[in-house]
Amino acid sequence: MPRISLYKPERGNDYEFLDRQILEMFTVGGTDLHVYKYIGTDDGQAIKDHTQIQDILFLENRDRKYDSDIYRLRCIYNVQDIDFDLSQFGLFLSNDTLFMTVHIRESVKTLGRKIMPGDVFELPHLKDEYALNDFSVSLKRFYVVEDISRAAEGFSQTWWPHLYRVKLKQIYDGQEYKDILDLPAEEENPGGNTLRDILSTYEKEMQLSNAVIDEATTSAEKSGYDISHYFSITTDDSGKVELISDNTGVPDGVLSVMEPPEQSGYQGYIIGDQIAPNGETFGFGVTFPDEPVTNSYFLRTDFLPSRLFQFKNGKWNKVYDVTRAELYGSDNANTQKGTFINNDNVSTIDGEQVPEKQSLSKALRPKADN
Repeated sequence: MPRISLYKPERGNDYEFLDRQILEMFTVGGTDLHVYKYIGTDDGQAIKDHTQIQDILFLENRDRKYDSDIYRLRCIYNVQDIDFDLSQFGLFLSNDTLFMTVHIRESVKTLGRKIMPGDVFELPHLKDEYALNDFSVSLKRFYVVEDISRAAEGFSQTWWPHLYRVKLKQIYDGQEYKDILDLPAEEENPGGNTLRDILSTYEKEMQLSNAVIDEATTSAEKSGYDISHYFSITTDDSGKVELISDNTGVPDGVLSVMEPPEQSGYQGYIIGDQIAPNGETFGFGVTFPDEPVTNSYFLRTDFLPSRLFQFKNGKWNKVYDVTRAELYGSDNANTQKGTFINNDNVSTIDGEQVPEKQSLSKALRPKADN
């Protein structure tokens, strides 16, 4: 009499019976799964199948091609709530990763091969018909396979596996999924919006980025910073605020403007601009005026950079050079943005243009005679 053993080295009738019952469980209690089958890469120069890697250096497949046919499977997974992960530093959303199980033999039979990383799953039951947008179509939900292994709960009493456990991540508007996102959002309207038009967040992100730049431009229009306006009010011997005449039609002797304080020491970084320190209007030109008013300012535009002067004690005194530049304009030569970040300087050695980082010893090495 043979030994009683649930395990048998061959997949016999017991395995076939259990496999059919497990598949029936997916048929009854599972949900549809649309599979976009990954078939390889095509960058316009070389075509590679799904078993090859396009970029060996970075170990990635960027120009992915997907089968034009969509395959339907059944899957089971646990629907997750939107939870915040506080186990690490910061705040993370943990609902963009799914773990689901699919039937091994049924998936291989349908796709012609086993599921592999790069395949894209669409879950039709997660379509959002009431999204806040201007489109008349439902928003679809796509996930890409990141990893696949045999599920622990998929081993039957015979010790043979029946289920795959698939790890999924939501796709993004990237080069890898161009084949899918270029598909029409409505099958009956192939010339209308594409999936990218209604799923991609690129336009919104660019609008947010431009809004941040506009706000930064408003808040900090120019480079550097000025702390010269932080001062103690000038007072006279009696403790009152010291006033002077503003020389704008007010008779001499009528004091109406606060005496500007004499500021010395550190006043900021790149503070020289075309605005006078007291905010009053001033003249500009290549020569000083013949009859200047005391404490008035004048901008000499024949200096490079332009130089601001103040007429005081019978002479024109230098205030500062106009070095403060617009942060988001073209005039940023006097800031790190112009001299470091946007450095487009080139070097010429022996009549030939060389890169900035080229070694001089290499550049000056004698050329071999032809």
